[in-house]
Amino acid sequence: MRAGWMQRLADEGAQAWTVALKDVRVYYLTPPMIMFGLLLPFFLFFSFSVKRDIGAAAGLARLLALTTFFTASSAGPVIIPLERRSGTYDRLLAAPMALATLLLGKTLVGAFFAAAVALVPLLISWLGLGVTVFDPGLLIAGVVLGGLAFSAFGLVFASIPARSVGSIMMPSTLVRWPLLFISGIFIPLADMASWARALAYLSPLTYAQDLLNHAVLGTGYLPIWLDVAVLPVLLVVFLLPAAWLHHRSRVLGY
Repeated sequence: MRAGWMQRLADEGAQAWTVALKDVRVYYLTPPMIMFGLLLPFFLFFSFSVKRDIGAAAGLARLLALTTFFTASSAGPVIIPLERRSGTYDRLLAAPMALATLLLGKTLVGAFFAAAVALVPLLISWLGLGVTVFDPGLLIAGVVLGGLAFSAFGLVFASIPARSVGSIMMPSTLVRWPLLFISGIFIPLADMASWARALAYLSPLTYAQDLLNHAVLGTGYLPIWLDVAVLPVLLVVFLLPAAWLHHRSRVLGY
């Protein structure tokens, strides 16, 4: 019995990996992915950081959190409507795999994309500005855990039964921007008023930002264990409604 369950888990994992690799090959260089997942976070960061003396290391930590957030959470809202339009998503839903496996594969796509994009500012800061990372292992954990949680967050919006990227990106952006502004990206948690800090704890970006501060700067506002514990919990919290909404769409025939 145990061997059967282990084989089933291995098969489901292989299917999720196949879905992720397929999306990487087909969708990473599409214009919506480049626009919403790659260019937008960089333009957003530089527009708010110009003429602000935040230091290269602090700027790197914030940029990594910002790019991970927007890049990972854009993958599902871009890829799934494109697949709905071409009909390939219906074939995936009809394939002999669990819905959770399909969503796991889609979650990996966003996390991979976020990790790849995060390498750009990391290499520029290291080679061009001489910025050193205090804890490389913690940096990897921050990008990976944040990427997975934010990618699952994007799948909640991707469950909207729409075939247009814009129809999903609009409500997604309306939610992501407030989460961005109440996090510690532009105003450190230590400098916030108590009521603003209470709101910041509602943003998933706050915990990824604080963890990356620990990784790059060697210091943060929250305990490291709290950041590391909250991000996997958020991954599950976002996957549950995403799975329910996708299942409901299937039942209603969308």
